Amino acid sequence: MKLFVNNLTVIDYSYLCHERGMVGESLIVDIELDGSLNDECMVLDFGLVKKQIKAVIDDEVDHKLLVPATNQCVSYNVLESTTQILLDRPEELPIYLNCPHQAFALIDNDIVDEQSIIKHLEQVIKNVLPENVTGLVLKLAPEPVFGPYYHYSHGLKKHDGNCQRIAHGHRSIIEIERNGEKAEDLEQYWASRWNDIYLITEQDMVSAEEITLPEPLEVLRQVPNMHHVAYDAPQGRFELIIPMQHCEVVDFDTTVELLTVYVAKTLATENPGDTISVIGYEGVDKGAMASHQVSA
Repeated sequence: MKLFVNNLTVIDYSYLCHERGMVGESLIVDIELDGSLNDECMVLDFGLVKKQIKAVIDDEVDHKLLVPATNQCVSYNVLESTTQILLDRPEELPIYLNCPHQAFALIDNDIVDEQSIIKHLEQVIKNVLPENVTGLVLKLAPEPVFGPYYHYSHGLKKHDGNCQRIAHGHRSIIEIERNGEKAEDLEQYWASRWNDIYLITEQDMVSAEEITLPEPLEVLRQVPNMHHVAYDAPQGRFELIIPMQHCEVVDFDTTVELLTVYVAKTLATENPGDTISVIGYEGVDKGAMASHQVSA
C-alpha cells in the first residue's frame, strides 16, 4: 500500500558549487511511503507525515548552506561551537564561512543536487518511520517557472528564526509591470542582475581583521576584491568572506519586502515617468508587492 503527500514542504537553502560559487535554491518536496496498514488502517497518519517528517526535512536542510563534503575544492573544520568551511576553486576567488554548526549540512557527495539531497534525507527520515513503513520515495523539484527568475543568498541577523543564518537562499520569480503592462525586458534585466547573487546589508560589512580564521588560512585576509561580512544573532556569530563580483550591497535588511521596494524604486528611477509595479518572490508562493514612480 502506498501513501503520498505532494507539496509536503518547500526547502529554501543555499549550496556551494565549484563552478557557480554560492547558489540560492528552493525545491518543492513530494513524498511516497510504502507499507502495511497499522491498527488505525493507515500506512501513516497524514498529520504525522506533515508534522514529523516535515520537521526532519526542515531541521536537516532548510535555511542552511549545503556543502558537498567530498568535493576536492571544499575543506571544513568542525570546532567546539562553529564549523569553518572553505571553497577554494582553481582560477576563482575563494568563499569562506565560520558559523554555528546548525548553519550547515554536510552532503556526502562531490556536488549538491536533488539526488544527493534525497539520499541525505532518506537516511535520516527512515530513522523516524514506524516498522510498518517499509518504503520511502522522496521527490525534489524546482517550481515550474515560465518567466525570468534568479537565485539569491542572504542572511537576516535580526530574525529570531533560521533566516538569521548568513548563507541561505531562494530561487525566486520576478514579475514586473510598467504602466500596467507586463515588462519582460525589465524582468529579464533584473533576473540577470541578481543571477547567483549574494545580497549584503551594508551595516553587516566588517574589516578583514574581524573575521575568525585558522592560522593556515590567515592569507585570506590579504585576498583582494573580497567582501567581509559578520554579525551576532541569537544562534551565534556568523562570518563570511565572499568575492565582490558575486555580491550586491544594499543599505537595508534584505527581507523580501524591502528587496521588492528596492527593485521598484531602482527601476522607477531608471525609467522616469513610468509607474513600476513589482511582485518579488521569496522562494515558492510567497513574497511581496510594491509600486513606485519617479516624475519625468
